[in-house]
Amino acid sequence: MKKVYTLSNCDTSRKILKQSNVANLGFEIKDIKVSPITEDELNQMQDLAGSYEAIFSRRSQKYKNLIINDMGLHEDDYKSLILQEYTFLKRPVIIDGNKIFIGNSKKNVDALLKHLEIT
Repeated sequence: MKKVYTLSNCDTSRKILKQSNVANLGFEIKDIKVSPITEDELNQMQDLAGSYEAIFSRRSQKYKNLIINDMGLHEDDYKSLILQEYTFLKRPVIIDGNKIFIGNSKKNVDALLKHLEIT
């Protein structure tokens, strides 16, 4: 499976998608604001990433505005929060077969580009 989970209005994600050329490489691009993540999709991300926490964004404005950052969250909490609110998903999430690339860190983008042989 070749799939990208992103927000179409996120400049950083758009830049990464353009740089990696995933649209022309057969990847399905899913705007998670328009078409929410399903539990099955989230479970697949978790299987590849190793945890729900790995795909959870602590940079989300909603996270910063909630008291939850002081609570001890567990895997079920991360899963539930991501399913309730799309902004809790670290973006973009790019899945290519059994490989997953999460977020916009330089290390992650470099690994994606190397994987796609774009560098």
